[in-house]
Amino acid sequence: MKRSGLITTKIGMTRLYDDAGVAHAVTVLSVGDCAVIGNRTMEKNGYVANILGVCEARAKHVAKPQAVAAEKAGVKPYRKVVEFRVSDDCVIPCGTQLSASHFVVGQFVDVQATSKGKGFQGAMKRHNFGGKEASHGVLKAHRSLGSTGMREWPGRVLKGKKMAGQMGNETVTVQNLKIFGTDDAENLVFVEGAVPGANGTFVLVTDAVKKEQKELPVPTAAKAVETEAKATTENNVAE
Repeated sequence: MKRSGLITTKIGMTRLYDDAGVAHAVTVLSVGDCAVIGNRTMEKNGYVANILGVCEARAKHVAKPQAVAAEKAGVKPYRKVVEFRVSDDCVIPCGTQLSASHFVVGQFVDVQATSKGKGFQGAMKRHNFGGKEASHGVLKAHRSLGSTGMREWPGRVLKGKKMAGQMGNETVTVQNLKIFGTDDAENLVFVEGAVPGANGTFVLVTDAVKKEQKELPVPTAAKAVETEAKATTENNVAE
């Protein structure tokens, strides 16, 4: 079973307390208006996936291909659109509004976002180098990285050498973070620990791939509720 993930927006970090009074540092993620705007099928596309969108936008504010695709699907265009590959039993109908209850308190998730850009940084900040000695004889080179090559052979700097350069602003995935709680009224998810990215960054949250998950709503909480209601109605009719 492979469920769909959610597109969330990072609000910030705060501190919450459990029943024992222990404080936990949590990251607040807003699910917002995340909804299913399309599906991929094995017959047509060769794989199964749910297409999710978040943050409704005007057609003139998105790329033309996205605006045309949204118009053909009969949905509004969204600022952020992501595909989540799923198993056959986890396909969510187009138009379904997703909520924070898609995740269960205590389960583990993987999060992915774009880290904060820190510009051009030296080797000490970028790669945690120790720098040179702060003693007599070192002149204006305390934070330099030192030698980068060798002698006559091969006579060049090898590829992959850790040097100064652009730091941050790259896709970062953090695995096995625990869901501390959810707020259905405000559509918020509280994740223990830090999540990459600045406040306002889009964060993709999926079930942890390295943890065994149990008793999760399939394919999502809204769909599970509809299925239970339908079964109850059928039972009442049969009686």
